[in-house]
Amino acid sequence: MRRIVSVIIMGILIFTLFKILTASESILNSVNFSLNVFKNNVFPSLFPFFVLANILIKCGIPEFMGCLFKGVMNKFFKIKGICAFIFFMSIISGNPANAKYTRELYLDGKINKYEATKILCFTCFSNPLFILGTVSILFLNNKEAGLLILLCHYLGNVIIGFGMRRYHPSKKENARFSLKKAVNEMHLKRISNKEGFGQIITSSIISSIDTLLLILGVITMCLVLTTITFDNLNLNSVFRSVLNGFVEMTQGLKYISLEAIPLKLKCVLTVMILSFGGLSVHMQIMGILNDTDIKYLPFLCARICHAIISSVLMFVLFDFWFDIGV
Repeated sequence: MRRIVSVIIMGILIFTLFKILTASESILNSVNFSLNVFKNNVFPSLFPFFVLANILIKCGIPEFMGCLFKGVMNKFFKIKGICAFIFFMSIISGNPANAKYTRELYLDGKINKYEATKILCFTCFSNPLFILGTVSILFLNNKEAGLLILLCHYLGNVIIGFGMRRYHPSKKENARFSLKKAVNEMHLKRISNKEGFGQIITSSIISSIDTLLLILGVITMCLVLTTITFDNLNLNSVFRSVLNGFVEMTQGLKYISLEAIPLKLKCVLTVMILSFGGLSVHMQIMGILNDTDIKYLPFLCARICHAIISSVLMFVLFDFWFDIGV
């Protein structure tokens, strides 16, 4: 059986190499598209947050936020207060940044593998600038639709987090609010770090560049494989666009926006793909977490549930949203 699997893998690789050599124009177009996505969307939106997050972690900001938000995090999600750092940073920076923040706190010993698995499941937010800029303005040409997509996408994640409250709940912390204690915790973490500030900045930049190059490689590989696969399949245009989105999110969303289908269906499909993340995002997150024992299966199940929940919310709220003229 294992020999058969090896033969199948070898056959797929040889076929892929053959298609790269014989369909070089379409492959080059895919590679150029991935470089443009990386240059125009991924790098500008993620690099500053990656560097800043690394610096903040080493300066004790997670401890500071953990003290301030432990009551909220424990009450709503039954998880440590320090996970508030991952939650709020992921909202403003988007995926796969949540995996990087989770990995850093896990390797630092601040959260255990169950808490890491849990927070990873409901912090897979798409970058708000990507939704409100690229998706709503450039793709759909409808700002109101972009706002509703953002609402349904984010609300779906919160519902996932609330639904996972009973998944290995963290030990309850003292929820009393104390700004003085939060500042003290932050200070103790900062002075315990033996690196100089220059070293912190340098290591943060190097770590961020390494992660971003991994993301670029995954995006490029997924786009090349998608091109090779779909060039050899005769599929309906809409179905092909949706499958594209479930492999590489940005390309699929662009194709969906060009389809001659109602705006409501476009929005439902868009928020579904954004919430699932696409195979590319999943592989990026797996690559970032490769040196940990954080579980992937709960994350996959959460993304499937998130895609269903957010698309149902979109379907229910769409007519009401545009009727009231938001």
